[in-house]
Amino acid sequence: QVQLVESGGGLAQPGGSLRLSCAASGSIFSINYMGWYRQAPGKQRELVAAITSSNNTNYADSVKGRFTISRDNAKNTVYLSMNSLKPEDTAVYYCKAVLATMGSPYDGQYWGQGTQVTVSS
Repeated sequence: QVQLVESGGGLAQPGGSLRLSCAASGSIFSINYMGWYRQAPGKQRELVAAITSSNNTNYADSVKGRFTISRDNAKNTVYLSMNSLKPEDTAVYYCKAVLATMGSPYDGQYWGQGTQVTVSS
């Protein structure tokens, strides 16, 4: 059983900052990919940022230069530092991990429950 637990969402003013965390727990052998996605009301879920096991990163154009993704392999945790927040960043943010569990030869995809980020004055 694998769980992803997100934290750090909330309300921020335009221009403000928030930091999201996502901790993976369970019978994890290796984590190959972790990413943050978001879904605003009436819109499709979209990739915000992702990081691989070799620390290659990828960002949506809309957040480049403002958001930074990082990971702590010892804690099986990924972070998303969000600066210069805009109202259009308002969404539910989801964590995704692609990982291998103990005793399984296959990677599986796992999602967190989501955390609300609201940017408003």
